[in-house]
Amino acid sequence: MADKIITCKDCNSQFTFTENEQAFYKEKGFDNEPQRCPDCRRARKQQNNNRGGGRSFGNRW
Repeated sequence: MADKIITCKDCNSQFTFTENEQAFYKEKGFDNEPQRCPDCRRARKQQNNNRGGGRSFGNRW
């Protein structure tokens, strides 16, 4: 398994998907390669956290 160069779908910059990252994804059972560079992934995660993060099931009472 060799390093792969991937283009980020958000900022169009190229980033390296290393052999170690590929092994980690495989170990976790992830089928898809990352589509965003680490900076865009971090920004997207932060944006989701600012929105209240994750799923909301509303008030049950």
